Amino acid sequence: MMTVQQQKGFTLIELMIVVAIIGILAAIALPAYQDYITKSRVSEGILAASQCRTSVAEVYQTGTLGVTVPVANGWGCNENIANPTEFVDLITTDLNGVITVAMDGDTGNGVTAGDTIVLTPMTGEGAAAAAATVAANMGTQVQSFRCRAGTLDPKFLPGSCK
Repeated sequence: MMTVQQQKGFTLIELMIVVAIIGILAAIALPAYQDYITKSRVSEGILAASQCRTSVAEVYQTGTLGVTVPVANGWGCNENIANPTEFVDLITTDLNGVITVAMDGDTGNGVTAGDTIVLTPMTGEGAAAAAATVAANMGTQVQSFRCRAGTLDPKFLPGSCK
């Protein structure tokens, strides 16, 4: 009587298929993960600007035109401080309280030193939303801040900016 010998272990072709599948998954996952890391580092810029957002909103709400009109980089937050965080190079404000966050060059793939995110104070809601100006809106409430990419590639903006 003849005995049938059963195969034990994997054949070479099965191992090659597994290696090919892992290679394909890695080729797709690594770029997506790198973009994710870059987005998380860019979101640090939004967080770093939160003190300025609070200061700008407070000055608009409690200010009086002609009495409390700040100058550029004079809104009471930490403007013009070099490297306030690891991935942020500089935060500045203009005369109307528009906040500009300049990213550091170490942020990651696709983000170069000086790429900016712009946060504009807005009055009104929805379709009535308009950029706040010192001349027209001092003494009123800032409803929100519109976040947009200045020179930064928009694909790296965090979800809170879209």
